[in-house]
Amino acid sequence: MSRKYHFTKESMKRMKDYILEKDTPAEEKPAEPEKAMLQAYCLTDVGKMRASNQDALVESTSLQLYGVADGMGGHNGGETASTGARDSLIRHLEGKNPSLEALREAITQANAELFRQQAEDEKLSGMGTTLSVIWMSEHFVYLGHVGDSRIYRMQDGKLQQMTDDHSLVGELMRAGFITPEQAENHPNKNVITRAVGTEEGIEIDLAVEERRKGDLWLVCSDGLHGMVSDQKMEAILSVNPPRTAADLLMEAALKAGGRDNISLVILKDGEGRR
Repeated sequence: MSRKYHFTKESMKRMKDYILEKDTPAEEKPAEPEKAMLQAYCLTDVGKMRASNQDALVESTSLQLYGVADGMGGHNGGETASTGARDSLIRHLEGKNPSLEALREAITQANAELFRQQAEDEKLSGMGTTLSVIWMSEHFVYLGHVGDSRIYRMQDGKLQQMTDDHSLVGELMRAGFITPEQAENHPNKNVITRAVGTEEGIEIDLAVEERRKGDLWLVCSDGLHGMVSDQKMEAILSVNPPRTAADLLMEAALKAGGRDNISLVILKDGEGRR
């Protein structure tokens, strides 16, 4: 399990003061009156080439939890995996305060449940799913990620990919064996190296970022980022309100061929301390 932490000095002092006050490492409870200030837009589409939609949107306004699961393993297996991971994650996070440990444990439990399910049903053998989620607290944004769906942040007009693709092409590119340009058209582009439910154990990428007013977050399956370049996504997000941007991103993926199911979540943060 890899973890990334990015804090400003002000954020570190605030966290230290909180821990000393509560005498516990648990994260603070979200401020209930401010939740409505987080704008969320979630879209999914079967695309132009698939017979069914095996993506599942993770959407819980009460938890301020959002994301995408992209299932694999055929019609039954893929849909079972993505919806199962979503439902399990929400169930295991109910009543919890946002924290990396709670997110890690919930994804681990979802993995165990899917792995056990496919072991007991031959029709589901080989199923699995990506899972990329954002969980908001009052001051921080917690990221959980497995697979090749992606989480982006738009900050100060710049779109940045916040997750690594757990794919064969992603591993080759990070190791320097292929260039980003070669990765775009690589024949093994769709081979993923990590998924929820395929193995008994799971490695999860976890990260926490400071919450900033005005930040925009995008979570999407490869049906979007595999069809629309980061540059085009940035251009759309930078000049359009979130709802319009969501529609335009979906339209762009469909116009580019829509070769896979397409799912996306856009979050526009009206909260924060800056």
